[in-house]
Amino acid sequence: MEVIKVTPRGYCKGVTRAIALAKKTAQEYPDTPIYVLGMLVHNAYVMEALKQLHIQPIDDKTKTRMELLDQIDEGVVIFTAHGIAPQVIEKARAKGLICVDASCPDVVKTQDIVKDALTKGSEIFYIGKKYHPEAEAVLSMDDHVHLITCERDIPDMPENTKIFVTNQTTMSIFDIDALFQSIAKQYPNAEFCEEICNATRIRQQAVADLKQQQIDVLYVVGDAHSNNSNRLAAIAKDAGIPDVYLIDDVHGIFDEQLVNKTKVAITSGASTPTYLTAQVIAYLENYEPGLTKPEIDIQKII
Repeated sequence: MEVIKVTPRGYCKGVTRAIALAKKTAQEYPDTPIYVLGMLVHNAYVMEALKQLHIQPIDDKTKTRMELLDQIDEGVVIFTAHGIAPQVIEKARAKGLICVDASCPDVVKTQDIVKDALTKGSEIFYIGKKYHPEAEAVLSMDDHVHLITCERDIPDMPENTKIFVTNQTTMSIFDIDALFQSIAKQYPNAEFCEEICNATRIRQQAVADLKQQQIDVLYVVGDAHSNNSNRLAAIAKDAGIPDVYLIDDVHGIFDEQLVNKTKVAITSGASTPTYLTAQVIAYLENYEPGLTKPEIDIQKII
């Protein structure tokens, strides 16, 4: 069985930076309670590894960051890689919390672009995923920011409305292109600013390019909460790869998935630890039916 390791794959610079900041914070405040507001990055293994450093996640998918902050009364709060609204930072400081901002620089850049467009009187069409923390931070900026998740979300605006269109950094390059075209048909004078980060773009294109390689199976190593991992799986399916599996780790591989398969590819989301992907690669390169899967050592995650 041929095993193809898709490149690039795995950690992006924003995730690497966020994890490094969290580890540094744990070293600087050994005797102070440390919390992360939500999932630092969208990977459950990373979050479990952070607990080993005495960093406690405060996470509830039904609550906003502002609401989650009510659960923290002292110590250090780390804001996640997905960005944070200014009013959340203000509230944290008002509570006397030490703030550590692990926002990805690419996400901050998009937020700054939106702020600038708002000052110029634009209505913002923001293409993103509902309930995603990156989208939440942008939407909370102003009532003139409108979330677009699909074509039917495109709002009706009065003629001559100044419209600025941008997007969440981890969306599909193909979905964004389609929505940009739909918006342009309805609003030909709209201004467009495509903000998919480079790490997302090149990982997605690498998966799309597998279309020419007659892949039987693609394993995407990534957390179900990871938008970029889910987008990689969706792009692979659109590319016609017969079997695509989004797996947390090597234990998501089963013998029946590999019966009569001759060409298997592996990629991973931008928040997936290299250690987990390496285990998957090693397992498939040595694969035979019934092969024992390795244990996962949480100490090696970050």
